[in-house]
Amino acid sequence: MPTRTARTAWNGTLEEGSGEVELSSSRVGTYDVSFPKRAAEEADGTTSPEELIAAAHSSCYAMQLSAVIAEAGGTPTALDVKAEVSLGADPDGGFRLTGIKLTVRGEVEGVDAAGFETAAQAAKATCPVSKGLTGVDITLDAALEG
Repeated sequence: MPTRTARTAWNGTLEEGSGEVELSSSRVGTYDVSFPKRAAEEADGTTSPEELIAAAHSSCYAMQLSAVIAEAGGTPTALDVKAEVSLGADPDGGFRLTGIKLTVRGEVEGVDAAGFETAAQAAKATCPVSKGLTGVDITLDAALEG
């Protein structure tokens, strides 16, 4: 399997500095980062490690859920996955990821609501990004639509 690469160029202190994150493997973009905007409610045109983790988790989870549904004999028509990654104070000092909430709504043929919930939970447990984030509480809200 391939290895993917990103890099960050940072200038200055934590509080006053800023940087740029480059998605090097895909070459799809370079994005501004700064700690003050990371800690603010409004991102104001910058990304953050938490947003990048949310993007990685939502896309990985969608792929894994698609595979689990197919293994159960269903056909996913549409999956809408949102990941919300929270940053907060670490009791040991500094900051930590305090939780991830996955929300998925699906249109699936051949799987009922109970089967979808089972597949959604299995995908949460087997998604490679979920596995990599085992130190973070991950919750799931899954439902069929239509």
